Amino acid sequence: MTDKLIQQRPLPAQLPAGLHGLSPLLQRIYAARGVEHVDQLQRGLQALAGVQQLHGLEEGVSLLTTAIEQQQHICIVGDFDCDGATSTALAILGLRELGARRVSYQVPNRFEHGYGLSPELVAQMPADIDLVVTVDNGIAAHQGVAAAQARGWRVLVTDHHLAGESLPAADAIINPNQPDCAFPSKALCGVGVMFYVLVALRQRLRERGHFTGEPPNLARFLDLVALGTVADVVPLDSNNRILVHQGLQRIRAGQARPGIQALLRVAGRVPSMLTAADLGFAIGPRLNAAGRLDDISVGIECLLTESEQLANFYADQLNEMNLARREIEQDMQYQALQELERLELNQQDLPWGLALYDPDWHQGVIGILASRIKDRTYRPVIAMARGERGEVKGSARSIPGLHIRDALAAVDARHPGLLQRFGGHAMAAGLTLDEADLAQFRQAFDVEVRNRLRPTDLQAILETDGELPPALMNLDTAWLLRQAGPWGQHFPEPLFEGEFELRQQRIVGERHLKLVVGNSQGQWEGIHFNADLRLWPSQSRRARLVYRLDINEFRGETRLQLMVEYLQAC
Repeated sequence: MTDKLIQQRPLPAQLPAGLHGLSPLLQRIYAARGVEHVDQLQRGLQALAGVQQLHGLEEGVSLLTTAIEQQQHICIVGDFDCDGATSTALAILGLRELGARRVSYQVPNRFEHGYGLSPELVAQMPADIDLVVTVDNGIAAHQGVAAAQARGWRVLVTDHHLAGESLPAADAIINPNQPDCAFPSKALCGVGVMFYVLVALRQRLRERGHFTGEPPNLARFLDLVALGTVADVVPLDSNNRILVHQGLQRIRAGQARPGIQALLRVAGRVPSMLTAADLGFAIGPRLNAAGRLDDISVGIECLLTESEQLANFYADQLNEMNLARREIEQDMQYQALQELERLELNQQDLPWGLALYDPDWHQGVIGILASRIKDRTYRPVIAMARGERGEVKGSARSIPGLHIRDALAAVDARHPGLLQRFGGHAMAAGLTLDEADLAQFRQAFDVEVRNRLRPTDLQAILETDGELPPALMNLDTAWLLRQAGPWGQHFPEPLFEGEFELRQQRIVGERHLKLVVGNSQGQWEGIHFNADLRLWPSQSRRARLVYRLDINEFRGETRLQLMVEYLQAC
């Protein structure tokens, strides 16, 4: 594992006047994240960006209104990850709540159809569909949209991914990241876009006198929106923080869907204590496991069911899939690390751009593997496995400073035909190539990474909020910080640093380091999950810790615990 450079987050020369009135600690934390005024911290639904600014909304809502009023068959086409699952479930539940009577869904199998609305998926869909609605995909589905329209179906694309040079010829496209869209929050994920579409559709139906009484309260589906938003690791801008906060509030109050409650049970999480991080690290992976190993439909059915018994059945299945996914991933990671150690033993410098391949690796898990190896080596990584037709499929993860999709585009331009397909964004991408071209691609990728990065870019940096005074290292501060969120991508949870005496240390659960640390002003318990114990000298008596404050509930007792993210022996 590469050593990390610990740095304090930069602060403005003067704390913004708009944050006065908050505690000094919160002023510092918010200012370091670009917040200048308390208005940016509003978490009520009334502060959400207006739906009217979404380009394509008029046409999309008209298609849905006609489909509902004429009782047409609406088919939702989703994606095989957590955002896709929550988007699909939200679309089905929301449309039914608004009066749709014929709503079904189709989700591609990653091993048979590839991603999104593809001609292969369209070919196997039932013939009686009237309107196809994509969720969390479709903005690049030129061929899939054409294939659907050739069967006489209208197509509404709802997506959040970046558009290419041209848009598919869909009947309507709703995507905050398409050209000419003035919607201020470009960070909406697929389930967030679908929530906005449903809100606009409810307004249109209300104007047309569709409801005999009060219109349905769509806010009750915000648990799904919060889950998909956090799990998709989109930036938590002010708009997404509102959506996540409102969803968390409903889950904590026991108002979550049965499927989410069942997933919390198998993950060992207490709903009333739930944080955004729990959604990302405990619930999201269990839904994603279905799409990685088999079929995301199990996850969608878990989210759709109103039955507590069925929800528990599906959640147990998803938990078993996640355990299997972990085992597969650990085996793959062990093999990858052995290859890296072989290079180091032969005194070979690691490539700046790592491209690792094993024909027996699992296609559904190579993205996680690439992310794990990227974290260990702090350089761009592509993990590759053999595809169904003998081709090589790769999943790439990058580090700050390298736009991985642009790097692959440059490789493609310099070596035409080397890549059969590729696509993605700044931090993640996918690609396909011929196995015979592996050696050439590895070299070309490494050269391109070296052209775009400097040696200093390969230094992992861990940003903190500085040292926390011992007087603030208590449960009150931990509660204050928990309530000050939600924290997440581009709005990171507060991390602190400090030098401590190591008064006790022991290994628990094979890979975790349990600690008691202290200084002249106090003593605190801590835990470092998944510590690289090979690099940790057990005889160390002092260490520099990077940690966050956590609230640990055990056997009815609530205690402060330091969640150690990184430690260096002094």
